[in-house]
Amino acid sequence: MQETPTVQRVVGDAEHEHVHPAVIHTHDHYHVSHHHTGGMLGEFEHRSHYHSHEHNHAPIDHAHEDRSEDEERQEHDGMAHTHDHGSPIDGST
Repeated sequence: MQETPTVQRVVGDAEHEHVHPAVIHTHDHYHVSHHHTGGMLGEFEHRSHYHSHEHNHAPIDHAHEDRSEDEERQEHDGMAHTHDHGSPIDGST
């Protein structure tokens, strides 16, 4: 099945718009999960798991005024990510 690429565009901050191309890379990273504590207020606790594997990031077109592209790349390794662990890279970045 052929998927149509998602068209991304920045709304309201074209001045800071930039595109990150698709990339496959390996780095250590956290995965964060939420676990219901069973409390009456519906509380959740955060559990983090730290590991490394090769994974992909799809291209993204976005904007941010509060940090440079270099700062964003430096912060990347410390951010929680969503990855498909059954197929961490599939070539369709």
